[in-house]
Amino acid sequence: MSEKTFRERAAELVSQMTLEEKVSQTLHGAAAVERLGIPAYNWWNEALHGVARAGVATVFPQAIGVAATFDEELAAQMAEVIATEGRAKYNMQQKYGDNDIYKGLTFWAPNVNIFRDPRWGRGHETYGEDPYLTSRLGVRFVKGLQGDDPQYMKAAACAKHFAVHSGPEGERHSFNAVASKQDMYETYLPAFKACVQEAKVEAVMGAYNRTNGEPCCGSKTLLKDILREEWGFEGHVVSDCWAVKDFHENHHITEKPVESVTMAMNNGCDLNCGCTFPHLVQAVKEGRVEESRIDEAVINLFTTRMKLGMFQEPGEVSFDSISYTEVDTPDHNRLSREIAEQSVVLLKNENNLLPLDKTKLKAIGVIGPNADSRRALVGNYEGTASRYVTVLEGIQDYVGDEVRVFYSEGCHLYADRTSNLAVANDRLSEVKGVCEASDVVVVCLGLDASLEGEEGDTGNEFPSGDKPNLNYPGLQHEILKAAYESGKPVILVSLTGSAMALCWEDEHIPAILQAWYPGARGGSAIARILFGEKSPEGKLPVTFYRSVEELPDFRDYSMKGRTYRYMDKEALYPFGYGLSYTSFAQGETVCDSTDIEKDKVLTISTTLKNTGAMAGGETLQVYVKALREGTPNPQLKVLKKVHLQPGEEQKITITLTASDFAVYDEDAKLMLEAGEYAVYAGTQQPDTRTKKLTGKEPEIINIHCPKTEIL
Repeated sequence: MSEKTFRERAAELVSQMTLEEKVSQTLHGAAAVERLGIPAYNWWNEALHGVARAGVATVFPQAIGVAATFDEELAAQMAEVIATEGRAKYNMQQKYGDNDIYKGLTFWAPNVNIFRDPRWGRGHETYGEDPYLTSRLGVRFVKGLQGDDPQYMKAAACAKHFAVHSGPEGERHSFNAVASKQDMYETYLPAFKACVQEAKVEAVMGAYNRTNGEPCCGSKTLLKDILREEWGFEGHVVSDCWAVKDFHENHHITEKPVESVTMAMNNGCDLNCGCTFPHLVQAVKEGRVEESRIDEAVINLFTTRMKLGMFQEPGEVSFDSISYTEVDTPDHNRLSREIAEQSVVLLKNENNLLPLDKTKLKAIGVIGPNADSRRALVGNYEGTASRYVTVLEGIQDYVGDEVRVFYSEGCHLYADRTSNLAVANDRLSEVKGVCEASDVVVVCLGLDASLEGEEGDTGNEFPSGDKPNLNYPGLQHEILKAAYESGKPVILVSLTGSAMALCWEDEHIPAILQAWYPGARGGSAIARILFGEKSPEGKLPVTFYRSVEELPDFRDYSMKGRTYRYMDKEALYPFGYGLSYTSFAQGETVCDSTDIEKDKVLTISTTLKNTGAMAGGETLQVYVKALREGTPNPQLKVLKKVHLQPGEEQKITITLTASDFAVYDEDAKLMLEAGEYAVYAGTQQPDTRTKKLTGKEPEIINIHCPKTEIL
């Protein structure tokens, strides 16, 4: 590498370019500048849960499933594999001159938006509803993807969609998300800030919508005041795809393209995913945009390419040696299955129906539209797996010839018949026959990305990808009810990317597993859970409400009444909840002080012991509550995942700082108020519903703050 810094080298290169050449570099399909030896480059690539849309790669569980592991280390391991496979594919593609879309090293992931409402179709791309959990997983994903090489990035990550975006999908090109300054700093901004300041994320993508009146991809407040000036972001900003033309076509903030590109560029958007930025030539010539601002944007972009080693001689960057044989390896697929196993949440297990003992079974019924569905494994923004294992196939592989497996699709995912020529509910008799022939019945219901997802991404059956309600669509509930009425033990496996209303299911079905979209090998993971090869250890990263009627209006971006942090009703299944096949006991919990002040650190220690008969994983969850009116419910501040053999005990030590006790006021000042606080340390949040479901409650430590301070 040259002694010059990447930014100095980028500036030197940009200084030799004409205005038209510079503008050509601000589009996601950046043109070649042959006279300067600059090859064409397409910035658009995806890697939400595996290298996506460019052929075969390991397909990991969808992001919401990764969140359910409550395990930062797994998120980092997954990202490291994605970076390796991304480099391997890039090296191969470069060898054959392939510079197409989805073939670069700039990955537009992770999605660290907050899943504030279960109706939002893209929520399964996120890490759930909690800013702390989202921050921790986002930071580890970014670090894992970008790597720790002292000179070059392995790949470039991008935190999206900055900063307030969680539906409605059908209105995103014209929608104005109105959020208070307090909600912005308490909920919508923390994960982005962590990715920028802790993980040094290379890119940030704006959202389609407006936030408080400003289009996000041209927002002075977001892109200049907060991102650049307040947080010190040094990477590049990219628009969401074709978002800049929304300024004039849908938001009607500007009247014509030249005004839209002026707003975007002058407020800090460096790269246009889309085709509007060519108007920047006109904008500069008309004096709307200073050419020096174009220079700054293009320097930002070439700095990223240089940090990725794209202008070094072949072989000079260590990542150049990563071979295509590193794609889709057995080890990578084992990691995918392991993440899927750790993501499954056991919501109910009446009379210990699970795990199943195959030596005591002659026949198993497997029923439902998601039982043999590959689409239900992968979610969206997915790659192509070399092998898929559905739930049906996983069960068949696990039991082999020892147990007969009967199967029925049961019903279509959302239509009222599986065949156009049939009468409605054309598989109901088969459902009843399978139940009659089986000793136990596994019913696999849910959704897939054709129902919940991004607007227009898969021709969504539901309006624009958002859910109209929290119920299973079509005839799914009817076939579950038929299975229940058969009198056979029923296990519900729910494959969705979001919370469903499961009140009837909770009342009638003895065992319920939430399996998310568990990746290409998800069926193997679910089978291993069902038969006790692995104990469930997932925790809910979102609240499961009782009905959609409990929720505020979908278009209301106030956090009041939303998520475990602000809701005032009792959840059906709360955030942080998840059962196990084994049992854990918490030992004495001690804190080194009962006071908190600015710059003071509290150290808390406790123990977790596996008191059951199976190996298992458990998560220490630490919540903090300011004991005064008008403050959020107890909020997650620390988590620590441990895996213990039967009888094994582990001491866990964590720290809390003053910022963990502080809350933002209406002006977004982080205030450590004088008064009393409660710290809850346990394996769940301290709500009444979780206590009812588990019979447990966290240890409570009372903390006093002597004086009010601004942090």
